[in-house]
Amino acid sequence: MKKIISSTNAPAAIGPYSQAVEVNNMVYTSGVIPIDPETGNLVEGDIKVQAERVLKSLTALLKDSGTSLDNVIKTTVFLKNMNDFGAMNEIYASYFSEKSTIISIK
Repeated sequence: MKKIISSTNAPAAIGPYSQAVEVNNMVYTSGVIPIDPETGNLVEGDIKVQAERVLKSLTALLKDSGTSLDNVIKTTVFLKNMNDFGAMNEIYASYFSEKSTIISIK
């Protein structure tokens, strides 16, 4: 049985999909982009500002799902420019403890 999860603390889905779905006590989230959930606008700024917004939204979505970043197993990060990896990873590391997740960079 699946439970559809919706949160006003993360950007609304902009298509025919859910922000998250819970199945068998596992929460699967849709991709999160750097949209301010209050304004619906993309945040302005560099990769650090964008990564911060994404991780704040993901944190809020997981909290509203009854879980947290501490329980995340795998993430996928899409970067337009691999030169931004170091700056993105700095923000990422401030949200996740070292070696607590599997990360895939595309």
